[in-house]
Amino acid sequence: MTKKQFGVGDWVEVREAAEILKTLDRDGRLEGLPFMPEMLAFCGQRFQVYKSAHKTCDTVNPIRGVRMTNAIHLETRCDGKAHGGCEASCLLFWKEAWLKPAPNGAPAAPAGAQDAAAKPASVPATQDQAQGQGCTLQDLQRSTVSAASVTAPAGEIAYACQATQVPAATTLLNPWDFRQYVEDYTSGNVGLGQWLRGFIFITYQNLITLGIGWGPILRWLYDAFQKLWGGLPYPRWEGKIPVGQKTPSATLNLQVGEWVRVKSYKEILETCDASNRNRGMGFDGEMVPFCGRTYRVLKRVTRILNEKTGKMQEMKNPCIILENVFCQGRYSQCRLFCPRSIYPYWREIWLERVNPPVGQAT
Repeated sequence: MTKKQFGVGDWVEVREAAEILKTLDRDGRLEGLPFMPEMLAFCGQRFQVYKSAHKTCDTVNPIRGVRMTNAIHLETRCDGKAHGGCEASCLLFWKEAWLKPAPNGAPAAPAGAQDAAAKPASVPATQDQAQGQGCTLQDLQRSTVSAASVTAPAGEIAYACQATQVPAATTLLNPWDFRQYVEDYTSGNVGLGQWLRGFIFITYQNLITLGIGWGPILRWLYDAFQKLWGGLPYPRWEGKIPVGQKTPSATLNLQVGEWVRVKSYKEILETCDASNRNRGMGFDGEMVPFCGRTYRVLKRVTRILNEKTGKMQEMKNPCIILENVFCQGRYSQCRLFCPRSIYPYWREIWLERVNPPVGQAT
């Protein structure tokens, strides 16, 4: 367990760019973690600490849990402007050295909500003003392109960002290291109820995967018990279409601000193959809690960085991100209680357009 300077709910102020640059090496990194040009817009602004980033999930390698030191999350997300217009809207990591306690513990002005565009503040006007011990604004911009671009085909760029550099900024975390789960609770990342439910599920999931032939019965019993009190169904059922067969599609042409209802879990499984994919895109168990609920469309996603290669990946069919719908790390042992809050991508066939809820604007 690590001692944090800032706790969940504390008010902090992002240091000015010149101060932050002094903490970085020539590659714009501190302890392996990049400070990205997109983060300059938040300099001088005040936010409440959203989560401790003492651990996260590594999506570059086969998904696993990893430990990070001296870092937290604010409700700030990357707009991708310095990385080819990536639309993933990743939650940003902040090293504590880039922050300071907010005077009087309150914001001087509205800090802005999650996903809101930040207003640039106190960005140095010239490189001379931004000169730090090891990094300049020019270095910061240069660091967005990976060294892999040197050997890439002409015109192809491989980017480097916080997501691609997670392995370099972390150390492997054993899922059986119970200290991480103690810190999940003591840091304020998860409440006691969520903490207990997580361990009950993982224990039950381990029984299901023991391979003694009781899996189907245990899944059925799980659903039967949950149905009695209106709980969520078992989140690891398989899709209904055999692997290799074509999965269906739908085109709704959903636009930002429209309201949609996520279809029921049962309806979505009818559109997925046995690997829980629809036209190559996975439907993860972490998405099950949002089934049957109504949300507003936040973004149409057409291009994201492939975190394994750093290269831009164009989507043949746009996917949808929904407001306030992100992974909560509820069901995966390798990333239980992960605070990274990644947005899942939704196929339009998994959604249906609805009227705005009463009292909500379009």
